[in-house]
Amino acid sequence: MSRLILLNKPYDVLPQFTDLKSPTPRPTLSDFVKVPGVYPAGRLDRDSEGLVLLTDDGRLQARISNPRFKVAKTYLVQVEGEPDDAALEALCKGVTLNDGPTLPAQARRIDSPELWPRNPPVRFRKTVADCWIELTLREGRNRQVRRMTAAVGHPTLRLVRWRIGEWSLDGIAPGEWRELAV
Repeated sequence: MSRLILLNKPYDVLPQFTDLKSPTPRPTLSDFVKVPGVYPAGRLDRDSEGLVLLTDDGRLQARISNPRFKVAKTYLVQVEGEPDDAALEALCKGVTLNDGPTLPAQARRIDSPELWPRNPPVRFRKTVADCWIELTLREGRNRQVRRMTAAVGHPTLRLVRWRIGEWSLDGIAPGEWRELAV
């Protein structure tokens, strides 16, 4: 039977188990998950938070992370400014980035989600509004969400991956994990 671990990766944690190249140690997945033989299925940048799936099953890892399978990944994104309908429509149709056009996505404004506090907190500016959007992608380019929101004029302030396929962060606190039978 395969192992599947759902981890809520905190902000500023490297999405790998070791950090051998750094002269100063940085937090990694090994600071939170002490299960031998599991590896991340996909990546989540150090400055992003949320769901990381870990498995010992190479086929499951490929099915989750390989772009050809187009597994949906849903992000809660705090952006600078308040995207209008045209900006959201652009995200839905796909935007052109320096490495080519993105696939169409699902994007909508949402109320501020009830999330844990981030450490350090997102910078607050009295003169610049912010809002939250929910963005669902079926591809996973490097820093894609951040580049997409910037392309429509709304840089990302906070990024939380909430769902990958059928799995979500529901009930998992930052730094905590849950194992599922698969």
